[in-house]
Amino acid sequence: MSLHISPNFDERTFSISLVVLHYTGMKTGKAALSRLCDPKSRVSAHYCIEEDGTVHALVDESKRAWHAGVSYWDGITDVNSASIGIELVNKGHDGGYTPFPEKQMRSLTHLLQGIVLRHKIAPYNIIGHSDVAPLRKQDPGELFPWEAFAEQGLGLWHERVFTHIDEVQDFYALLAQYGYDVTDKAAAAIAFHRHFYIENLGEDPNAESVRRIASLVQQKLDLL
Repeated sequence: MSLHISPNFDERTFSISLVVLHYTGMKTGKAALSRLCDPKSRVSAHYCIEEDGTVHALVDESKRAWHAGVSYWDGITDVNSASIGIELVNKGHDGGYTPFPEKQMRSLTHLLQGIVLRHKIAPYNIIGHSDVAPLRKQDPGELFPWEAFAEQGLGLWHERVFTHIDEVQDFYALLAQYGYDVTDKAAAAIAFHRHFYIENLGEDPNAESVRRIASLVQQKLDLL
């Protein structure tokens, strides 16, 4: 792990309970690091992981990095204060979005395993930037391998068979129960689909959408 200390942080007002994953949306890792460490940018993250798997530490975990912006998750409106932010070098949707390399994902797995142990992060609180800011953000996007990480306990994934609830009108109440801000229902639905149901990305929720979020909510309740 290399150190690239960013000056862009302040003090936390909440204990750490979330991990928020991002992509950099910039052409190179060098450009991303420059921006994350530039005091004029007023943005940062705790870690940045290059495509070759190199991990850069930018802000100490005890401090509040500035990565989530205006955001919300499960009643928390200051997501920065409650989270650890991890940036993944990737050009993003506007620059030529590509799958995340295996070396990068291996480094992320190792990093997340340590964070989860240190801070007792619940799997339903390992989320993406688009989950906490659905009106503004798309990252880390539909190419991120959420299911593979959930199989390692680093996130949740829906059960493959779940038929208890299939009414679409239940969908938004379940989204809110899981943690999403449903003020803008369309944005919340897209964010959910981007994470958990990319086959329906950009479409209205259907019965399968409801079954998947119901499964996730039940798993969350079982862990509380």
